[in-house]
Amino acid sequence: MSNITRPGDPPGGRRAAAVWGIGVSVYFVAVIFRTSLGVAGLDAADRFHVNASALSTFSILQLLVYAGMQIPVGLLVDRLGTKKVLAIGVVLFTAGQLGFAFSPTYGTALASRALLGCGDAMTFISVLRLGSRWFPARRGPLVAQLAGLAGMAGNLVSTLLLARLLHGIGWTPAFAGSSLAGVVVLVLLLVFLKDHPEGHEPEPFPHRGAAYVRRQISASWREPGTRLGLWVHFTTQFPAMVFLLLWGMPFLVEAQDLTRATAGELLTLVVLSNMAVGLVYGQVVARHHEARLPLALGTVGATALVWATTLAYPGDHAPMWLLIVLCAVLGACGPASMLGFDFARPANPPERQGTASGITNMGGFVASMTTLFAVGVLLDATGDDYRIAFSSVFVLQALGVSQILRLRSRAARREKERLVASRVSSVHVPA
Repeated sequence: MSNITRPGDPPGGRRAAAVWGIGVSVYFVAVIFRTSLGVAGLDAADRFHVNASALSTFSILQLLVYAGMQIPVGLLVDRLGTKKVLAIGVVLFTAGQLGFAFSPTYGTALASRALLGCGDAMTFISVLRLGSRWFPARRGPLVAQLAGLAGMAGNLVSTLLLARLLHGIGWTPAFAGSSLAGVVVLVLLLVFLKDHPEGHEPEPFPHRGAAYVRRQISASWREPGTRLGLWVHFTTQFPAMVFLLLWGMPFLVEAQDLTRATAGELLTLVVLSNMAVGLVYGQVVARHHEARLPLALGTVGATALVWATTLAYPGDHAPMWLLIVLCAVLGACGPASMLGFDFARPANPPERQGTASGITNMGGFVASMTTLFAVGVLLDATGDDYRIAFSSVFVLQALGVSQILRLRSRAARREKERLVASRVSSVHVPA
């Protein structure tokens, strides 16, 4: 369906790219702030004097807020438009990053990460909506992958630049200084961003109270494509998210006996692999829509295989070549999770795109939050046995794959019905 140019599609072009680029820059900064704890996990444990379970609570709370906000944010985007929601998001995640810089206690630091997660939750769905308003539908898969690519570039900045600032100038200057990026993108957003091009205003639909909200959510959820999108996102995203967001650095330093510099290089490899694979996946799906599910399931299979090989490797430490392969394969998780939106997007009409994207986007973050908690608890319970703790990944992968296989036929059948209906309606639209 993404290869069809629909009547009334926005034209795209340079102006679309410029406006969309401003939205993407907001998401870029949000990801820098989101992943900043990944390079500061060991420092945070020392600063706030906490164990592994308490350390994981930082990321769990942040993701809990993020996941819990997805459907409300989707409804807000459908109702208020992209610009207003993004502006609110920037204010919140910048305040959260600044608060984290000056937090004197564990409790205030937790509150700051929760505020950051709330603002972060408003960015990606807004950027997806912005892309659908400014670019033709056939560009949807590539636009989504490019947005994910920008997010991984933000992850790269936190892995390389913020890590150096943290160990060079200290905790408070590093986090406070990085918060200035939020101020910059807020100004760009307020001055230059527009929700849609001229002549492509969406049909107004008045808010009709709680009953309307329930109908929006219910109608989106009833679509098999929305639920399939959620489970694809759930199953593919979380291994890399858990690795990058918190537990990758401690695993590589404490369990694999690597230096922080070498561990940072491996985390950077995850990000670089993600960026490369994202470009490939976006092009493949834009040309061959039927490749979505094989790419998603193939990524899950490869991740499980390399993860299991690393954990089961005999000896105290896995060899460097295997850790390199692991990080390279984990890089495919982010692009594979973007495929979830390519199932939800054609399953819902324009007025439900934000809601459907919010439901889909919950998947990977719920899985990440669950795994972050499980790893922290298991590490404390087993005396930092990463082999046992990291095996929790396989449980969630098995659950996700079972749901994908259950929903795939219904989603494909429903999508074909919508495709036929779209072709019929386009025939009757006057030139």
